[in-house]
Amino acid sequence: MTEHTLTVAGVAVDTRHWIGGERVASAETFTDVSPIDGSVIGEISRGTEAEAAAAVAAAKAAFPAWAATPRAERARILHAVADGVEKRIEDLAVVETTDNGALLRSHRRGVMPRVAHNFRFFADWLLTLDHEDFETRGHTNHVSWDPAGPSVLITPWNAPLMLSTWKVAPALAAGNTVVLKPAEWTPLTASLLADIAAEAGLPAGVLNIVQGYGSEIGDALTSHPDVRRISFTGSVPTAQRITASAAANLTPLSLELGGKSPLLVFADADLDLAVDLAVEQYDNAGQVCLAATRILVEDSVAEEFTRRFVEKAATVVQGDPRDEATDIGPTIHERQLEKIDGFVRRALDAGARAVIGGRRGEGQYYAPTLLTDVAQDSEIVQEEVFGPVLTLQTFTTEDEAVRLANDTRFGLAATLATGDRDRAARVTRRLVAGTVWVNCFFVRDLQAPFGGSRHSGVGREGGTWSFDFYCDLKNTVTAPKGWKDHG
Repeated sequence: MTEHTLTVAGVAVDTRHWIGGERVASAETFTDVSPIDGSVIGEISRGTEAEAAAAVAAAKAAFPAWAATPRAERARILHAVADGVEKRIEDLAVVETTDNGALLRSHRRGVMPRVAHNFRFFADWLLTLDHEDFETRGHTNHVSWDPAGPSVLITPWNAPLMLSTWKVAPALAAGNTVVLKPAEWTPLTASLLADIAAEAGLPAGVLNIVQGYGSEIGDALTSHPDVRRISFTGSVPTAQRITASAAANLTPLSLELGGKSPLLVFADADLDLAVDLAVEQYDNAGQVCLAATRILVEDSVAEEFTRRFVEKAATVVQGDPRDEATDIGPTIHERQLEKIDGFVRRALDAGARAVIGGRRGEGQYYAPTLLTDVAQDSEIVQEEVFGPVLTLQTFTTEDEAVRLANDTRFGLAATLATGDRDRAARVTRRLVAGTVWVNCFFVRDLQAPFGGSRHSGVGREGGTWSFDFYCDLKNTVTAPKGWKDHG
């Protein structure tokens, strides 16, 4: 062990940046705290403009060779990274649970296997990435995906490694080099990813990781003239700042932002299924951008729905995320907890009623909450809380349901519960959302486009859409004449 190594749940984690294939320390550090009990995990190197510039320089230097690497070899290395992830699933799971408070059982069984799948999927998709040539007046058109260049990827704290690799994997597969800036509240598994990538044979400088507070290094990364792509997942205000920073260089952006998604429950729905879908929105302590936090229920079944919801919610276990029996863990940070509590207190002061919850628990835990008697134009209905807080409103007609569902500035996702196929088709066509789930929730396929409308984002990623973003698409038009025979 060295002065720059932490032992987290028995796992050694380097606290330094990863730049140009080497560990780089900063003069200053920031403190990483576990949301489980508020204990200090350790001090992490705090990046400055100097580390940001060094990381971009390393990515720029490594880009020509990586871009020229044959597709099959890039895919082989990404599969080797996936192999390394699978070998260290337990290490990654316990470190991430310590760092962000999400359920250990979910990290072991779902999240970390998905991290490996991210690399395998985009490695395999790369090998199928071809467009059939087509003719124009006897001329041949050939479409190709050319690597764009160094890419800055800025990721959130609610699913740190999974959401990082959702961006890293396609960017690397496309032939780009990467500077990853993980969230300052959850930097640890990104550091482990650097170790795994190096062991897998990823060349130095192809993946670089810089840690620190957003604005301190974020502006230096997003305004850098050598950066060719920026992908960000996070809040609308931060996205606005990134957009302004990138504007001078016209750097293309992909932005996956907040949500205030609806769950529409019609009277013809399977109510037990609808209740299960509603209670599922408390997953990860409500810290899920896709969560359907606005429950809209047809008034004829609203009373019965609410009764069953309260019964089901009472069975949800909140506590230590390392415990196999726990369903909901803590809120990520004291600052986020205060934000959640502020939203709820202001809503209660404005006349909302807490059917369940509505209060803080011990430590960084917030009780699962359902608020009724809320106005459509109220803050609690219109703004993203990002905590275990749901609202319930009623509607009478299909038109009213759609109007309420679409009446926010967001458009990330929507969930629909109905027993009528025709209604499902009608309503989904009218909903403003990047993803709509019908009688299900959070079913994701990496080949599908993902992103939001309105203030929920710009662009789509997933499958070919990811390569469309991380590449410069080129169309080569070749004439049938003008050739000389050199045979």
